[in-house]
Amino acid sequence: MSRPTTGGTGSSGTGGAGGRPVVLRGGTVLTVDATRQVLTGHDVLVVGDRIAAIGPGLAVPDGAVEIDAAGGIVMPGMIDTHRHLWQTAMRGYGADWTLTQYFVWYYLEWGRIFRPQDIHAGNLLGALEALDAGVTTTVDWSHGLRTTEHADAAADALVSVPGRFVLAYGNIQAAPADWTGTAEFRDFMRRRATGGDLLGFQLAFDVTGDPAFPEKPAFEAARELGLAVTTHAGVWGATGDDGIRLMHQHGFMTPETVYVHGASLSADSYHRIAATGGSVSVSTESEQSAGQGYPPSWALRSYGIPVSLSMDTSVWWSGDLFSAMRATLGADRSREHLEAHALGETVTHAALRADQVVEWATRGGARALGREADLGSVEVGKKADLVLIRNDHSPVSFPLLNPHGHVAFQAQRADVHTVLVDGRIVKRDGRLVDTDLAAVRRTVEATVDHLRGELGEEAWARGMNPDVPATKILDNPYTYTDYRSGGTHGG
Repeated sequence: MSRPTTGGTGSSGTGGAGGRPVVLRGGTVLTVDATRQVLTGHDVLVVGDRIAAIGPGLAVPDGAVEIDAAGGIVMPGMIDTHRHLWQTAMRGYGADWTLTQYFVWYYLEWGRIFRPQDIHAGNLLGALEALDAGVTTTVDWSHGLRTTEHADAAADALVSVPGRFVLAYGNIQAAPADWTGTAEFRDFMRRRATGGDLLGFQLAFDVTGDPAFPEKPAFEAARELGLAVTTHAGVWGATGDDGIRLMHQHGFMTPETVYVHGASLSADSYHRIAATGGSVSVSTESEQSAGQGYPPSWALRSYGIPVSLSMDTSVWWSGDLFSAMRATLGADRSREHLEAHALGETVTHAALRADQVVEWATRGGARALGREADLGSVEVGKKADLVLIRNDHSPVSFPLLNPHGHVAFQAQRADVHTVLVDGRIVKRDGRLVDTDLAAVRRTVEATVDHLRGELGEEAWARGMNPDVPATKILDNPYTYTDYRSGGTHGG
């Protein structure tokens, strides 16, 4: 199978792990450490794959690559804990979808027509999109892996892009107990999960709430393989409190578990998540548009549940965490004002502040992935996953008065000047390094042509706002169980 690359892992003269040191000079540094310090006029020196020093006017090794960060913001690379990269080749196709339409299109009708090369194309485009927006670590919630050939294609795409990724292996076309129990799956994990620092692994599957707990063998497989589980929980009409209770009763709620959305759960479920140390990946643009429930950051704060941010899928929304931060602040504050007004009161000080959502977009993601010790903040000794926000051609780049607020409300992907991953420069002067976008475009166009050909032009056009047969408005989109929740459709 012919697959375009993005320039491999070598990069002449751009600095990186094992190459020339890199220094970002004179920027405003958002450390996102425990104190959320803001350091003005500071340099950040990178040697190998680590941050070697932070301070004003640093002396640096001979031959270091110097990047002017004056007037800009240096911050940790952002971390997206839930993105379906394989769907990126269909960017914007489902802009008007509801969650039900999404389920019908991907889970019940057309998800099975994606070939391994189509998974590869979506992953390649989505991975580059993430880096371009300063997202240095992305969890690829890859639930389109019908075969291990699809899984190899997904992994191949990720390792061809110089970012940091976690392949969350999933398969919406089969029961979790079935695909995690195959010899082919175990062979894939043996071959690919080799402990490399830039590609980690999770298991991605949902818990329907069926009292028979058909997902139990998949949890046991995760435990045996030493993999964390990421699961869509608190998705209205699909996964809810019943699934959380089953996980808790069987001892499968752990600090490593990442609950995606968490938007339509009861207090009982939030207490269970908090008590077992799990975290929630909030996809605010998704929740407020598709219908999983009201974006839950306001509830998670009240229960002390750790939060990370995610973008879900480019088949609907933007693929950057600037949008995630902005949307999350808006939704959280809107809820706070609405509840105060209902009581005849007025909010005088916002409970959720800009520095908090910046932390969720960086260190919060590192915490969710068990990487807080070496990712998510700008501190000496940590991995050099860094982003410089600077755009001298934009009138929005100044004045820089509240740096956290600037990141959360003013900045966008066009302002991402430089990105380092593992000490290597992967974007500089606003452009991705060693990336053949023309080749990527051809690969993605081949996938779109395949999908349109399989559907036919009429079905392709209708699919952007498809009718949903009454028989397909159901409580969960999975076909391996007939369980229906009493919480939405009366059981």
